[in-house]
Amino acid sequence: MEDLTKKSAVEANDKDIIFSKSIKAGKRIYYLDVKKNRKDELFLAITESKKVMVGYGDEAHLNFEKHKIFLYREDFEKFTEGLRQVIDYINEQSGDVAPTRTVDDNSDGAEEEKEDNLKFDISFE
Repeated sequence: MEDLTKKSAVEANDKDIIFSKSIKAGKRIYYLDVKKNRKDELFLAITESKKVMVGYGDEAHLNFEKHKIFLYREDFEKFTEGLRQVIDYINEQSGDVAPTRTVDDNSDGAEEEKEDNLKFDISFE
Protein backbone atom coordinates (compact mmCIF):
# COMPACT_ATOMS: atom_id res chain seq x y z
CA MET A 1 0.00 0.00 0.00
CA GLU A 2 2.86 2.38 0.83
CA ASP A 3 4.41 1.83 -2.62
CA LEU A 4 1.11 2.76 -4.26
CA THR A 5 1.00 6.03 -2.36
CA LYS A 6 4.59 6.88 -3.29
CA LYS A 7 3.93 6.04 -6.94
CA SER A 8 0.83 8.24 -7.02
CA ALA A 9 2.76 11.13 -5.48
CA VAL A 10 5.54 10.76 -8.08
CA GLU A 11 3.02 10.65 -10.92
CA ALA A 12 1.27 13.73 -9.53
CA ASN A 13 4.61 15.58 -9.36
CA ASP A 14 5.41 14.67 -12.98
CA LYS A 15 2.09 16.20 -14.06
CA ASP A 16 3.25 19.51 -12.55
CA ILE A 17 6.07 19.77 -15.11
CA ILE A 18 5.67 22.95 -17.18
CA PHE A 19 8.72 22.53 -19.40
CA SER A 20 11.24 19.72 -19.69
CA LYS A 21 14.57 19.05 -21.42
CA SER A 22 16.34 15.68 -21.34
CA ILE A 23 20.06 15.22 -21.94
CA LYS A 24 21.29 11.73 -22.80
CA ALA A 25 24.91 11.16 -21.75
CA GLY A 26 26.14 7.57 -21.88
CA LYS A 27 24.50 5.48 -19.16
CA ARG A 28 22.94 8.58 -17.65
CA ILE A 29 20.02 10.78 -18.58
CA TYR A 30 19.67 14.23 -17.05
CA TYR A 31 16.21 15.76 -16.86
CA LEU A 32 15.80 19.50 -16.47
CA ASP A 33 12.19 20.08 -15.42
CA VAL A 34 10.56 23.44 -14.79
CA LYS A 35 7.87 23.11 -12.13
CA LYS A 36 5.67 25.34 -9.97
CA ASN A 37 5.57 25.22 -6.19
CA ARG A 38 2.44 25.76 -4.10
CA LYS A 39 2.95 29.53 -4.30
CA ASP A 40 2.97 29.35 -8.15
CA GLU A 41 6.71 30.17 -8.22
CA LEU A 42 8.78 28.45 -10.89
CA PHE A 43 11.82 26.34 -9.99
CA LEU A 44 14.17 23.91 -11.71
CA ALA A 45 14.26 20.22 -10.78
CA ILE A 46 17.43 18.50 -12.04
CA THR A 47 17.25 14.70 -12.06
CA GLU A 48 20.08 12.30 -12.86
CA SER A 49 18.81 8.86 -13.88
CA LYS A 50 21.38 6.07 -14.19
CA LYS A 51 20.88 2.44 -15.27
CA VAL A 52 22.28 -0.08 -12.81
CA MET A 53 22.18 -3.87 -12.74
CA VAL A 54 21.08 -5.31 -9.40
CA GLY A 55 21.83 -8.93 -8.49
CA TYR A 56 23.61 -11.70 -10.39
CA GLY A 57 22.65 -14.43 -12.86
CA ASP A 58 18.95 -15.26 -12.97
CA GLU A 59 18.34 -12.86 -10.08
CA ALA A 60 19.75 -9.87 -12.01
CA HIS A 61 17.41 -7.08 -13.03
CA LEU A 62 17.73 -3.56 -14.38
CA ASN A 63 17.07 -0.72 -11.99
CA PHE A 64 17.24 3.07 -12.28
CA GLU A 65 19.06 5.09 -9.65
CA LYS A 66 17.76 8.66 -9.44
CA HIS A 67 19.15 11.74 -7.75
CA LYS A 68 17.37 15.09 -7.63
CA ILE A 69 18.38 18.69 -7.05
CA PHE A 70 15.90 21.53 -6.73
CA LEU A 71 17.18 24.92 -7.83
CA TYR A 72 15.21 28.06 -7.09
CA ARG A 73 15.17 31.24 -9.13
CA GLU A 74 16.97 33.36 -6.53
CA ASP A 75 19.93 30.94 -6.73
CA PHE A 76 20.25 30.67 -10.55
CA GLU A 77 22.97 33.30 -10.96
CA LYS A 78 25.19 32.00 -8.15
CA PHE A 79 24.68 28.40 -9.26
CA THR A 80 25.56 29.07 -12.91
CA GLU A 81 28.57 31.17 -11.88
CA GLY A 82 29.85 28.38 -9.62
CA LEU A 83 29.15 25.72 -12.25
CA ARG A 84 31.08 27.71 -14.88
CA GLN A 85 34.07 28.09 -12.50
CA VAL A 86 34.11 24.35 -11.75
CA ILE A 87 33.85 23.40 -15.43
CA ASP A 88 36.66 25.82 -16.34
CA TYR A 89 38.83 24.39 -13.54
CA ILE A 90 38.26 20.80 -14.67
CA ASN A 91 39.02 21.71 -18.29
CA GLU A 92 42.22 23.50 -17.24
CA GLN A 93 43.38 20.55 -15.10
CA SER A 94 42.57 18.08 -17.87
CA GLY A 95 44.31 20.17 -20.51
CA ASP A 96 41.07 20.23 -22.47
CA VAL A 97 40.19 23.19 -24.53
CA ALA A 98 36.65 22.13 -25.24
CA PRO A 99 34.75 24.49 -27.51
CA THR A 100 32.01 26.36 -25.74
CA ARG A 101 28.62 26.22 -27.35
CA THR A 102 26.22 29.07 -27.66
CA VAL A 103 22.60 29.16 -28.70
CA ASP A 104 21.55 31.81 -31.21
CA ASP A 105 17.98 32.82 -31.83
CA ASN A 106 17.03 32.81 -35.52
CA SER A 107 14.61 35.34 -36.97
CA ASP A 108 11.90 32.65 -37.19
CA GLY A 109 12.17 32.02 -33.44
CA ALA A 110 14.03 28.70 -33.73
CA GLU A 111 17.14 28.18 -31.66
CA GLU A 112 20.34 27.13 -33.39
CA GLU A 113 23.38 25.71 -31.62
CA LYS A 114 26.75 27.00 -32.86
CA GLU A 115 30.35 26.38 -31.87
CA ASP A 116 32.51 29.37 -31.04
CA ASN A 117 35.11 29.89 -33.75
CA LEU A 118 38.54 31.43 -33.42
CA LYS A 119 38.64 34.91 -34.90
CA PHE A 120 41.77 36.63 -36.15
CA ASP A 121 42.13 40.30 -36.92
CA ILE A 122 45.12 40.51 -39.23
CA SER A 123 46.01 43.63 -41.14
CA PHE A 124 48.83 43.92 -43.67
CA GLU A 125 50.20 47.44 -43.93
